Amino acid sequence: MTVHVALLGHPVAHSLSPRMQNAAFAAVGLDWHYSAFDVEDAAEAVFALRALGFEGANVTTPHKRAVAHVCDEAEGDAINTLVFRDGRVLGFNTDKEVLAGIESTSACVIGAGGVALALVPMLPADTRSYTRSGVWPPDAEGCDLIVNATPVRDELFVEPKAGQAVVDLAYAADDLGDSALVAAARAAGCEVVDGREALVRQGAKSFELWTGLPAPVEAMRAAVRSRI
Repeated sequence: MTVHVALLGHPVAHSLSPRMQNAAFAAVGLDWHYSAFDVEDAAEAVFALRALGFEGANVTTPHKRAVAHVCDEAEGDAINTLVFRDGRVLGFNTDKEVLAGIESTSACVIGAGGVALALVPMLPADTRSYTRSGVWPPDAEGCDLIVNATPVRDELFVEPKAGQAVVDLAYAADDLGDSALVAAARAAGCEVVDGREALVRQGAKSFELWTGLPAPVEAMRAAVRSRI
């Protein structure tokens, strides 16, 4: 019998997670299926998935904080992965995987949504957070890490410099090109994690939490970097 997992968000039509996770399931021979659901009431959706026998789910904008409150156990105040186990809802933060291998003593984080909330506790004490409604424009001078935790791809909020690492969570399903920030970072010789690589990193950890198997990372990476 097919095992089901889901993505909950609003909107979700742009997401590459279904393509990536279904490629991963196929790569390891699992009869699993990943579907995306555009929902406005995240709590109601979580309970519905559990009742329907889903194995788990991913959670994306704008529900990462709301869903944390309905978990029996939650890894922080913003979670992006749910596991349904023995009737309980377990919440995990696999967004932190996008920072794997990056060492930082000071960071500039742009954005105030669920991803930013999930990442900030993983960052050094000297972390500055910026939103358009607060101090603006962002100042990354003296920071060794810049994180764009917004969906904006075509605006260069800060000018990256050599020696900095750049993590940009933004990607477009129909555009394989670099965001403005990633393009500038590559030109400056920065260490770069772009939006598609970030998706793979967090998605691989979600896959492992659901299945208990090592994630087929290269198959997932190929799925998100191929043209539709």
